Amino acid sequence: MIGRITGTLLEKQPPLIVVDVGGVGYEIEVPMSTLYALPTPGETVALRIHQGIRDEVAVLYGFFTEGERELFRALIRVNGVGPKMALAILSGISAEEFRRSVEQRDTATLTRLPGIGKKIAERLTLEMQDRLDGLASTPGALPGAAAGSVGGAVPDDPMAEASAALIALGYKPAEAQRLLQGLEGEDSEQLIRAALKKAVR
Repeated sequence: MIGRITGTLLEKQPPLIVVDVGGVGYEIEVPMSTLYALPTPGETVALRIHQGIRDEVAVLYGFFTEGERELFRALIRVNGVGPKMALAILSGISAEEFRRSVEQRDTATLTRLPGIGKKIAERLTLEMQDRLDGLASTPGALPGAAAGSVGGAVPDDPMAEASAALIALGYKPAEAQRLLQGLEGEDSEQLIRAALKKAVR
């Protein structure tokens, strides 16, 4: 099992990144919380890894902090919550907001996240009550760290890249377009950050 990867960040195509380790490029799926904290491509990065299996193929999920990985692992143990939904939760809501939603049984906030209906939200508020107490201190899912441009350069169409990233996180194309409508940003990361904040208002 792979538990940690350290190498050169090659690409940032949210929610996927590529890290070069000794000439081998590892594709790693990350939540937006981790993506915002990553350096620009070409720099060294170290990520904590959760290795899963999807369609009989190994899939790597990367996290900037141990707290993120622990929360991800706790989420995927909830019945009906898979890795994709767990990444969407970590991307769309801060750990503090998630904890508060669970403690207050605030299903309305959780159902604003992609793929989470009322039943899953209720299950999260029930099953995560005890698990949250045992987790390490988890950073907010929208840290204030400076973020470089996706791919290391100004993208040709940041709006299209942002839309593709939101769809990959579980939003329907129409929802992605609605969230991006009226937003402005120099790169897709800024647009994604703004859209995700807008989604949970």
